[in-house]
Amino acid sequence: MKAAVCAAYGPPEVLQVRDVPRPSPKRREILVKVHATSVTVSDTYGRGGFGFAPWWLRFLVRLAFGLRRPRNPILGIVLAGEVEQAGNGVTRFRPGDRVYGLTGMRSGTYAQYMCVKETSAIARSPANLSDDQAAAIPYGGLLALYFLTRAGLRSGQRVLIYGASGAIGSAALQIAKIAGAHVTAVCGPTNLDLVKTLGADAAIDYTRENALPSRGRFDLVFDAVGKRKSSAFKVACVAGGALTREVRVRG
Repeated sequence: MKAAVCAAYGPPEVLQVRDVPRPSPKRREILVKVHATSVTVSDTYGRGGFGFAPWWLRFLVRLAFGLRRPRNPILGIVLAGEVEQAGNGVTRFRPGDRVYGLTGMRSGTYAQYMCVKETSAIARSPANLSDDQAAAIPYGGLLALYFLTRAGLRSGQRVLIYGASGAIGSAALQIAKIAGAHVTAVCGPTNLDLVKTLGADAAIDYTRENALPSRGRFDLVFDAVGKRKSSAFKVACVAGGALTREVRVRG
């Protein structure tokens, strides 16, 4: 099979399409024929060797990920495709099932085939979505759901989402609306109509308006960009409000 292999840390040019052995599913694994994947910011961090981090943190991360090159040279953490083969003991899926999901640190989705455990963050794809559409959901959707849940999102809250047009922010916007929150979306001028169609009750163009209104207006501030200091977001929260400081990736 063919795969995009990352043989060394560096710019996008380090990726090379090569012929590699097709994997075989082990017990409780499924072999997925990958029809679509997404290039996420996490992929770019891994391909670049986490060069954005301080040297000591970069060293610690590379101990797990690979010191001089990725331990798994096939990057990619999102997939959408079809189950080609099921290993012994698999009960959740069978050949022919359309699936989508997130592989996490296991990576490997920049390839024509990949084996994943049936207990991974994998599910059957919605029948009304194409593989391309399904592959756009897991990364932003799961991150947004995790942090909103951790922050205690509930109906009736006033929520500000900074970076509401990215993969994580747009998912957070829709999840918050489904939960019954009043959502103010902050984004650039070209995406104001987009966030409104996704359900935003109000939209702020960060290039023209103050994206952080006066103290006491929001119960929850969701930072899906990570460029603002935490203190700047805290002033926009009501007393006792939550702050999802953990979301520090660009969506």
